[in-house]
Amino acid sequence: MVAVLLGFGVLMVHSASITSRPSEVEQVFLSRHLMFVAVGTIAAMIAACIPANRWQALAPWLFWGVLVLLVLVLVPGVGAKVNGARRWFRHGSLSGQPSELMKIALPLFVCCVAARHRDRLHSWFRGTVVVTFPLLIVVPVVMVEPDLGTALFLAATGATALFVTGWPIRNFLAAGLLAVPAVIAAVLKRPYQMQRISGFLETWADWTQAPYHLKQSLVTLGAGGIWGVGLGKGFQKLSFLPEANTDFVFAVIGEELGLLGALSVIGLWLGVYVLGLRLLRSVERNSFAYNAAFVLLTQLVFQVALNVAVVTAMVPPKGIPHPLISYGGSNLVVSLVTVGIILSLTRRTNPVEARPVVAN
Repeated sequence: MVAVLLGFGVLMVHSASITSRPSEVEQVFLSRHLMFVAVGTIAAMIAACIPANRWQALAPWLFWGVLVLLVLVLVPGVGAKVNGARRWFRHGSLSGQPSELMKIALPLFVCCVAARHRDRLHSWFRGTVVVTFPLLIVVPVVMVEPDLGTALFLAATGATALFVTGWPIRNFLAAGLLAVPAVIAAVLKRPYQMQRISGFLETWADWTQAPYHLKQSLVTLGAGGIWGVGLGKGFQKLSFLPEANTDFVFAVIGEELGLLGALSVIGLWLGVYVLGLRLLRSVERNSFAYNAAFVLLTQLVFQVALNVAVVTAMVPPKGIPHPLISYGGSNLVVSLVTVGIILSLTRRTNPVEARPVVAN
């Protein structure tokens, strides 16, 4: 199913990149996407070959390494500043977003720390401070970029890791009481965040007053009807729909392949999730491998749900690519590596050894 989604993504990136621009530019998008597919596939195969216990040993090194990158990207002259935010490293035409790597590093590290202190999760210091300090470090750093959406996504990922490792419910309630005022303060501090929320609310009150990109997304989805207008024949992507080949590629799917095509993509992702849960049956429950694989799998599908929710105006707009389908190097490679790590963590590590037959 992952291979089907990946191949489908290549088709949709090519189709969504067909605009009023010269054909040479369209070929650049396709060739770069194919390059990222190749790099991500090789990285996923390498990740799948690494044993689960090695991932547990690598988790702290990976976390601290990515955290250093998150700090470096904030340094003027090191990180690229785009639209007032420092989120990317750039070298020529290539760019990378270190917060994407943290989507792998954070859940692995939280599950690693929880596995080491499993018998003390209900204590105050080791059960609260030690297990949650990765979140307390990462989320504020990402918010400084600023990137509130990714910060909240990482917070949700960390919370999922804490939940599956058995963190007490009372601690979740206490953390929620502290987190809500912090999120409200972060939104109020930046006017454009309030504009996004107010624009989202206006979309449901009167969709004609919706922000331009949300309005075009809804128009694009509705234009496809049930059967769609045909692959490559979409009209809205011709300079009307912003980010047609990245964050809003699902809207292009809805226009060109219709409701059936959009539902088929959702069905494939549900199949990936169910298949992943079946693979987890071969792993010891509450082990590092089980917890980390479950969190990574849930995070991947949750990102799909968020992307679809943004495109359909169910949640306030946020730049969230569609894993394996959207154009984009960092997210595509990280998504494929995530799949590789899940396969590694769910692989049977202790097969039954064949016993030699002794002749009488």
